Amino acid sequence: MSEAADRRAAVALEAITYLRAVLVPVVMWLVLDRGEVATALAGWLFAFAAITDFFDGYLARRWKRVTVLGNFLDTTADKLLVSGVLVALVAVGRASPWIAFIIVGRELLILGLRGVVAAGGEVMKPSVWGKLKANVQFVAILLAIWRPFRPLGPWYLDQWAMLAAAAVTIASALEYLARFAVVLPRSRARR
Repeated sequence: MSEAADRRAAVALEAITYLRAVLVPVVMWLVLDRGEVATALAGWLFAFAAITDFFDGYLARRWKRVTVLGNFLDTTADKLLVSGVLVALVAVGRASPWIAFIIVGRELLILGLRGVVAAGGEVMKPSVWGKLKANVQFVAILLAIWRPFRPLGPWYLDQWAMLAAAAVTIASALEYLARFAVVLPRSRARR
């Protein structure tokens, strides 16, 4: 890849990530509006933002533009998207505050762990559980925005999906903690 093409690839990847972050308050505002058109648009914009997560990762690997900064920006945009829209969904009664607490709490826990791991000179690569967590959360949140079906038993489909998202979120946190548990005692010894 030429230097100019390399630079264009970097700019395109950053633009995709920044677009996802910019869409967060827009989707939140539309969810909070609660109108039919606003809800439909919120769902479509959220789906678009979630899909860009796949594409920027795919393109970064294909164009060989995987960077530490790019990984940081990508995960930050994902956390903003999920956390911001979950807050809006809790505000309109479409998501449980407890499930939102589990999801946002896990993100803060892993963010802290990522800092400890980085301080030790290691890189915390995403796991299959982390990727599964993100996808299940994206589906659950999209269903909660649209709520397209009647209740299935005591809950709506999105509520069942949120329960699954909480379970996968907890499993993902436990996997990361188990994988990087060896780093934690070393970081305490340096204090």
